[in-house]
Amino acid sequence: QVTLIESGGGLVQAGGSLRLSCLVSGSASDDYTLAWFRQAPGLEREFVSAISGSGGTTFYALSVKGRATISRDNAKNAMYLQVNSLKSEDTAVYYCAGSRTITDSIGLYSSWGQGTQVTVSS
Repeated sequence: QVTLIESGGGLVQAGGSLRLSCLVSGSASDDYTLAWFRQAPGLEREFVSAISGSGGTTFYALSVKGRATISRDNAKNAMYLQVNSLKSEDTAVYYCAGSRTITDSIGLYSSWGQGTQVTVSS
């Protein structure tokens, strides 16, 4: 298990950009695939993006593909999500998650952060 702490959420105007950060701690954290999920009010938590331990493999949900870039800096024990051209439908609580498997399947993520709120105003 790793401990994950998100930051960088806030209120942003539609069309703007945001960079979310996830601080990772725990043994062998470089072995973990790290991902972002989000949950809007009344909806299920959904996959946004993931990056493998080495950073060589990335996944994006269709809803953010072309607008988001996931990255990680293992030397800083951190992972990031840059999202541009924000839309009102991006409004959600964004969660950082960790998995021993390279996957976009929520059920395979065993470590979770507390979440950070992103609100996009139109």
